[in-house]
Amino acid sequence: MLAHQKQEITALFQAALAPVLAGTSVGANVVLERPRDPSHGDVACNIAMQLAKQLKMNPRELATQIVAALLANPAGQGLVASADIAGPGFINLRVTDAAKQAVVNSVLEQGAAFGQSAAGAGKQVIIEFVSANPTGPLHVGHGRQAALGDALSSLFGAQGYQVTREFYYNDAGVQIQTLANSVQARARGFKPGDAAWPESAYNGDYIAEIATDFLAKKTVSASDGQPATASGDVDDIDSIRAFAVTYLRNEQDMDLQAFGVKFDNYYLESSLYADGKVNSAVETLVKAGKTYEQEGALWLRTTDYGDDKDRVMRKSDGSYTYFVPDVAYHIVKFQRGFVQAINVQGSDHHGTIARVRAGLQAVDLGVPQGYPDYVLHKMVTVMKDGEEVKISKRAGSYVTVRDLIEWSGGGDIAKGRDAVRFFLISRKADTEFVFDVDVALKTSDENPVYYVQYAHARICRMLEQWGGDVATLAGVDLAPLTAPSEATLLATLAAYPDMLARAQAELGPHQVAFYLRELAANLHSFYFAERVLVDDEALKLARLALMVATRQVLRNGLALIGVSAPNKM
Repeated sequence: MLAHQKQEITALFQAALAPVLAGTSVGANVVLERPRDPSHGDVACNIAMQLAKQLKMNPRELATQIVAALLANPAGQGLVASADIAGPGFINLRVTDAAKQAVVNSVLEQGAAFGQSAAGAGKQVIIEFVSANPTGPLHVGHGRQAALGDALSSLFGAQGYQVTREFYYNDAGVQIQTLANSVQARARGFKPGDAAWPESAYNGDYIAEIATDFLAKKTVSASDGQPATASGDVDDIDSIRAFAVTYLRNEQDMDLQAFGVKFDNYYLESSLYADGKVNSAVETLVKAGKTYEQEGALWLRTTDYGDDKDRVMRKSDGSYTYFVPDVAYHIVKFQRGFVQAINVQGSDHHGTIARVRAGLQAVDLGVPQGYPDYVLHKMVTVMKDGEEVKISKRAGSYVTVRDLIEWSGGGDIAKGRDAVRFFLISRKADTEFVFDVDVALKTSDENPVYYVQYAHARICRMLEQWGGDVATLAGVDLAPLTAPSEATLLATLAAYPDMLARAQAELGPHQVAFYLRELAANLHSFYFAERVLVDDEALKLARLALMVATRQVLRNGLALIGVSAPNKM
């Protein structure tokens, strides 16, 4: 049902309960649910069972009284068709055909805005995702983060939130020095396997590409930073480091562009040190009495906040452990006005959650408990030609996002992007996922993104065969839409707004992919059960209106997850 219809039915229940609750201190929280078995009705409510004990009444007798009052209320005419009582006191309602059909006009009137809400208006949320070290191309795990994070950002935007998509660059630390050493070794003419090749070096071909451009004194720039010009001096490790980091940031920019993902802001880990944010956070924790010295190291009392043991902040050599800049970074997020922060990260980051949250509570700046939220995802196994693919020649040890896009589209980047985006949000983030490139290339029901896109194209073909003006379908008589397959489509369309709200609240963009597959399945079932372009003009126009509404919701859902809605397949 549509939101306003739920509100009206809730009001009917409350009106029916008013005389029963009069003079008592009992309150009623009316919750409407969708019956698991459609044959039981359209709406289920267990309010009679909830209140019976408090009112010292038999639940079935109470349900009978509620139903009688509800059906007698003239406000329910045109909305509630019938009501019955099941089991110990469940109340099942059936809504009228006209109420079910109303969703078509709602979709036609609202268009691309159908399903959206203003529930989060005035609230700021920052969603950080990908955040890859600038030490190599983006791998498929980063791709899953990109798909999840971008879809989650769109979900929050659809609920009225002001969303900032942020990429956090870990451009400080051991890995960056390893990158510089690797490029320097290549620039000196060494390669993997040589005796002089550093044991911890990165072995991918991209290191050789960076070294070649460094020696050629080329200039590179990332999307948000200053250009870096190579000195060409193999002994100038600072120039090598700056050039390599900027080079790979630019590479990652191109990967993300191919994936259709854009960020509002890029934040550098190095800036936390340069601006004194890390030292400030540590000093605040020390002054608050939340730290102690032991064996030459500085420890944070994270056990005070639910961690299983205290954690080292500053090691005996004076360097900070990796969670300390994370605490400083999230202090900055909170101070920037983001009352909600969400991090999309790999499941290997699970251990940092407790210590980052503990650090944020310990600084006592009013950061809410449970800040930030986390969406942790498991890694992706890539299958191609029936075998697992583990190595990309260019990356040296993993499959890159660009590899996956190119393979999945058969060379067509747009097609590959659609497949990768849809596939990578089609499971809950915390479940393992096998990405089968062979399935992504299929033009059949086995390929879920093709299945959904074909539903959209199928409707476009129907409308093309009709040849009329879609705008004339607004307000047509929808009364003929009573066939079972039509009722199923109508119910699925009406469920779209609730699905979006639930997916946003549960941080579960996979629900959008589930929904789109269900809607596509119901459209295909309708297509094989009924004809649209029939001789009966009233029925034809009603079905055409239903088709246009279905096409619009398919478009809305696909756009939200960054997948195209082609008119032809």
